[in-house]
Amino acid sequence: MSVYTPVSKAELAEWLRNYSVGTLLSLEPIKSGIENTNFFVTTTQGRYVLTLFERLPAEELPFYLDLMAHLARHGIPSPAPIADLSDAYLQHLNGKPAALVTRLPGQSLEQPGKRECAELGALLARMHLAGRSYPAYLENPRGPKWWRFAAAEVRRFLSREQLHLLDDEMAFQAQHRFPDLPRGPVHADLFRDNALFENERISGVIDFYFAGVDCLLFDVAVCANDWCVDDDYQLDPARTGALRKAYEAVRPLTALEAEAWPIMLRAAALRFWLSRLYDFHLPRPGMLVHAHDPEHFRKILECRRAS
Repeated sequence: MSVYTPVSKAELAEWLRNYSVGTLLSLEPIKSGIENTNFFVTTTQGRYVLTLFERLPAEELPFYLDLMAHLARHGIPSPAPIADLSDAYLQHLNGKPAALVTRLPGQSLEQPGKRECAELGALLARMHLAGRSYPAYLENPRGPKWWRFAAAEVRRFLSREQLHLLDDEMAFQAQHRFPDLPRGPVHADLFRDNALFENERISGVIDFYFAGVDCLLFDVAVCANDWCVDDDYQLDPARTGALRKAYEAVRPLTALEAEAWPIMLRAAALRFWLSRLYDFHLPRPGMLVHAHDPEHFRKILECRRAS
């Protein structure tokens, strides 16, 4: 797990005096995540998640918190940020920007099937439709501009074969930007561990801190590359079909989106290969830090290129 900034119960109890959430009962570090410090917080009034933002620019944080509040108001099971006594979502704790949000029920699934992929597809489409009325704008922070930065940073760690793959895919993606595809706020990181299920339904979508404005199809591709992949890194046809059919029942894809699908799958694989390479080879100092294996998404990228 990742805890970059420790917080004691005494420190949190004092901080919570700025909120109308009752008295602190328990504080528990969350055993996942590599970007921020997260804790489960239980008070006499309810259950919450506390996030200390470790490296996100302060000026970007309102986009994420306001997006979560917007989606929650529109019936999407997103964590709802809790305003403090001055009606602000964002505060500071132990020198870091910090926010308190509702803790949603349910558990993530390690091995989703067709039913769960269909649930995801329908939820993702509803989320995209709800996001159309969200007025704020933030370009996807892990989009092509970041790809170029990360690629330059990790080059010295790569083999000749990996460099060839990276350079070739970067050149390919530079030729396929799709400015005419439908765009809007996207989660951009809706892996299995960021969706919670209860009674076979999605009860929560969490961790919006990679969100931004991008092609809506990119969000679908990110999900497919995680939820629908088999042991050979190929897309399982049944799960992929269930995800797309349920999505399109709510928001049909345009002809241009259908044509761009194979390329967007490659773009989504490239994005996560690069981010895992960056986190693996250039880790930040911190307590209990976990980095994912970059090879998983290298193999996914090679499979998508061969399809």
